[in-house]
Amino acid sequence: METHGTLAPETLDAAADEFDRLGPTTQVVVRETAKAMEFDREEYRSRVTGTVVETARNALFAELLAVTVGSRDEFDAWCDDHPGYEVIELGSPEVERVAWHAAPFAETVIATTFQNEREAAVSTLRRNAFGRIYREALLGDEEKEEDTGDETAGENQ
Repeated sequence: METHGTLAPETLDAAADEFDRLGPTTQVVVRETAKAMEFDREEYRSRVTGTVVETARNALFAELLAVTVGSRDEFDAWCDDHPGYEVIELGSPEVERVAWHAAPFAETVIATTFQNEREAAVSTLRRNAFGRIYREALLGDEEKEEDTGDETAGENQ
């Protein structure tokens, strides 16, 4: 088994703290990206909206999530050791490799199966974890009105 990423909040408060800490970093990343794209002030004001910055923060948070990658047997053993967790599994149960992220505060583990494309599976899993576990917990009704659809992007990779 191996772990990719560093963010594994045990509580909703810990997740919210990390999410809040990403705000200033996100603003810098978006501003520097706009500079590299040679946006002038007017174009920056018209194109870099709050939704753009929020989407970038959501993506940064998701990409930091700790994901465990292992065999089907290792994932099944993890599930056996955590019987109180709801299991959300994407992909086929017949596939040998599994990537998963556990969210203790939600007592939920989300997993995706893959055969060869580990990086694609990990990225898909992170987007799904954010969309299915963290989005509503961190943002509540704030994001329901402007759903970006990130939680299903790339599921079939």
